[in-house]
Amino acid sequence: MTPLKVAIIGAGPAGCTLARILGRESDVQVTVFEAETSVNTRAQGGTLDLHTDTGLAALKRAGLSDEFLKYARYDGEAFVVCDKKLKKYISLKGTTSAKDSRGRPEIDRVQLRLLLLESLPKEIIRWGSRLQSVDDDLCLHFEHGVEKGFDLIIGADGAWSKVRPLVSSEQPYYSGIGGMDLFIADAEDRYPDLHKMINRGSVFGFSDGKSIMGQQKGDRSLIVYAWSVRDHDWKKTCGYDLQDPKAVKQAIAKEYSDWAPELMKLVEVANEDDMIARNLYMLPVGHRWNNRPGVTLLGDAAHLMTPFAGEGVNLAMKDALNLADAIITANKVGGMEVLTKQVKMFEEDMFVRATKTQLQTKGNMDDTFFTPGAPRTSIENFITRAVTDDMNAIAGYFVGLLVRSYFWVWKIFN
Repeated sequence: MTPLKVAIIGAGPAGCTLARILGRESDVQVTVFEAETSVNTRAQGGTLDLHTDTGLAALKRAGLSDEFLKYARYDGEAFVVCDKKLKKYISLKGTTSAKDSRGRPEIDRVQLRLLLLESLPKEIIRWGSRLQSVDDDLCLHFEHGVEKGFDLIIGADGAWSKVRPLVSSEQPYYSGIGGMDLFIADAEDRYPDLHKMINRGSVFGFSDGKSIMGQQKGDRSLIVYAWSVRDHDWKKTCGYDLQDPKAVKQAIAKEYSDWAPELMKLVEVANEDDMIARNLYMLPVGHRWNNRPGVTLLGDAAHLMTPFAGEGVNLAMKDALNLADAIITANKVGGMEVLTKQVKMFEEDMFVRATKTQLQTKGNMDDTFFTPGAPRTSIENFITRAVTDDMNAIAGYFVGLLVRSYFWVWKIFN
């Protein structure tokens, strides 16, 4: 029986996880096409927390759990949600080992990608392969030429997927949130007060439709997000030069003039050679499509969302795990009809899982950025949504009642 031949577009965590599991458990012929010319082409963002039933389960199936433990930061589970005056509404400590973990260890995004990439045979990744389009005959049009003959094309190519138009006309839309990504090198030694405040984890400050969020990275630096409710074209209309770090800092200081000095210091001391202006985009909650034989999507290409539930990469890696199962089953049985059926079952399951996570993420975004008086007026919703995620309706109702009762009393004295 001839093995299936699949093309994975995109060498991010989802695409690499899928390629790793397929290579480890089957003879499926896999080619990964990646637009970037190397793993070091661009910065890979901040830090991620992987969850037991999704991201960590995928790494276990990929045979990479032990390798992950070399880089996992259980102390990174420290987590604070506060307002602009640094009043804490959630304060959780980090741990020192998997035994005491809450099941959400941190790893830098760049390290996770390297871990996955280094587990793959070098010959299956085609670096510098920027996809232009896919035609109705499922031929892949790259800058370097045309590739064809694949039984399944998998769009793991992120927010602006070139594969998505084959199955869906939806495009990401602006979430209403934008701002700056900032970085503080070697914060542990240079700014011990900030290092102590972040406590090797994360501090998320929200008020008045604005946020300042700080996260510890594995290289001892901090990544800082100064995001707020903004018009889509704010980069053009802001009135200052986004390439001028001093102007950027001055603008943030003015916009956040009544915020706690401790939070504002995260902006004041940020590196002046590395600032990124960003808008956050999302696909519609419940995004789905009718199955098309020979094509599917996973990760951000399928269900792009904002990062306010910390679930994006976990959902994507779970997609990869489940799609690997579908492809491996079809490869054993044989035939395009079986492959189409298996992929359709995968998609239907993904739509359900993704919609649940999209609702959680959008709810958190609405509670923190679009609710007057947040986080004080919305913290109950934020916590209830998190702790009842995997509960049935009855258990969720009573736990939610307990959370609301606790904060009703807490607010009387705070």
